[in-house]
Amino acid sequence: MIKPTVIVSGKNGQVGSELLLLHVSYPQFNWVFLAREDLDLFSENSISKAFQEHRPKYFINCAAYTAVDKAEEERGLAEKINAEAVGFIAQKCKAFDTILIHLSTDYVFDGTGSSPYRTDGETNPVNFYGFTKLEGEKLALQNNKQTIIIRTAWVYSVFGKNFVKTMLRLMNERPEISVVNDQIGSPTYARDLALAIAEIISSEKKHFGTYHYTNQGVISWYDFAIAIKEISGSGCKVNAITTAQFPTPAKRPHYSVLDNLDLQKDYHIQPRSWKVALQECMKYLQRL
Repeated sequence: MIKPTVIVSGKNGQVGSELLLLHVSYPQFNWVFLAREDLDLFSENSISKAFQEHRPKYFINCAAYTAVDKAEEERGLAEKINAEAVGFIAQKCKAFDTILIHLSTDYVFDGTGSSPYRTDGETNPVNFYGFTKLEGEKLALQNNKQTIIIRTAWVYSVFGKNFVKTMLRLMNERPEISVVNDQIGSPTYARDLALAIAEIISSEKKHFGTYHYTNQGVISWYDFAIAIKEISGSGCKVNAITTAQFPTPAKRPHYSVLDNLDLQKDYHIQPRSWKVALQECMKYLQRL
């Protein structure tokens, strides 16, 4: 029996790196991991070649332009990677009868809400990065009916650049730091998200459409920093400040909590507590 092939783009990103570690636990699939040099998202020929060569049953798109502030200036670049390339990948998925799993973001919402955003909630991005990610979602769903969008938020891991690693570095370098306390959301450990994706492709019955996945719990970036300080045993002082005291080129949503219920209902995936996940990640980081 021929194993179904799974292509994972963005091999060196946080979720791609976690899937690379995890894939040995799912030997029923033939896994193909593609980095930027293997899959040029600026080239339709490169994307077409990957489909022709591997004929995937699943395409997990972990590749993205994620520099939120830079996206305000590098608009063409962000739009090409986060929207146009996604639309073309979805077209190829339709042509090859491939199921597309595409990662998106809480930044498709404006953050003015006060209760967790449902998957069918009104979208209204407040920065250009969020706009490009929303455009990518729309193109993916329009171009391939066998598409699963997974919106996530505040992703961290032992890989790449992320809030947890930045906080650990700053706490080691400085006697005190300041972190915003008026942006609210739910952290997501990339390993947990990768596990959820692996469970989705392993599921016999597929449900298509838009889903949310974050770890459980609602905190501010300041709360997140305090937890990192406590788990690491750092003596660094952490001060709470407002977003107005820490201006950035791209506006951030104040409230980014996502409702995970649809994923729990359709795929029986129950995210664990953000703090338990953080403790596990930091154990790995402390071994490095």
